[in-house]
Amino acid sequence: MNLRSILTAAAIASIFASTGGTAVAGALGTYTSSVDGFDTHTYYYDDGKEVTIIDTQFVPQLTQAMVDAIRQKSKSPITRVIVTHPNPDKFNGLPLLHRMGVQSIASEATATAMPGVHAYKKYFFVNIAKAFTDQTYPSFEPVKSTFRGRTTIKLKSGETLTLIELKNPGVATTQTVVRIDRTGNLVVGDLVHYQAHAWLEGGIANGAPQPDLAKWRAAVRELESLGKGKVYGGRGQVGSVADVVAYQTDYLAKAEGIVGTYVSAAPKSELADPAKAQSHYQALQKLFEQQFPNAGLSYLIGYGVYGLVNSKIN
Repeated sequence: MNLRSILTAAAIASIFASTGGTAVAGALGTYTSSVDGFDTHTYYYDDGKEVTIIDTQFVPQLTQAMVDAIRQKSKSPITRVIVTHPNPDKFNGLPLLHRMGVQSIASEATATAMPGVHAYKKYFFVNIAKAFTDQTYPSFEPVKSTFRGRTTIKLKSGETLTLIELKNPGVATTQTVVRIDRTGNLVVGDLVHYQAHAWLEGGIANGAPQPDLAKWRAAVRELESLGKGKVYGGRGQVGSVADVVAYQTDYLAKAEGIVGTYVSAAPKSELADPAKAQSHYQALQKLFEQQFPNAGLSYLIGYGVYGLVNSKIN
């Protein structure tokens, strides 16, 4: 799989998929990009009077495709978007949504981290992957409002959504969970990749990835006390809280072992050399495929494992 071909604007604009049935009052719908948008789920909650989007997709073309898909299934206006954590496929669509009059909200910690993540990712996609130019990479806009710790949003129907900032970081440096209070369902962004491989880059802080799988596992375990419904992750499948927590914590523990064992035996000079490290990332992808034969999206290992690898050689 060629990163440059995956991430070109033409490919992203031309290939996408959506899932989920016709929206009804109190319904949680799903829009899912193809591989060109990293197989990312955007969830949207329609209470019968308004639609709340959770996360934005990676590029404006996919954000627009997501909006179009929602409008085909719902007559309710889109009024807000919640950003669950500071990764570009969660916030790059904000400029388009803002122009539509959609309000945006994220935790204060996520809002603070977003500019640094944007700069890091733009440099990578423009200068290293060469998938974009300075002009074509998505522009950055901050969220319109923030909260600390926990806040409850009252919808026009009278229903509520509770936004909960986790105590531990997960796939990113900070993580918000959106609870649909009527059902107890939890929408958690990329904190969870149930029955799929995880993005092991680590949260971007001070201009570099800083993965911490122990704290990520602790963040996942926080879900046990937050809701009794299902868990809707940013990629992969939907499952019960108990099943998802068990799967994700086990996956992350085994991932730590796979990468740690590999790094201890591999030439450190090659792992530290970007030109030579790619073959090692592909070898690790194969090891993950063997360890988790039923998990999907193994390409995420080939692209994202560098962060975890580098944390173990530095």
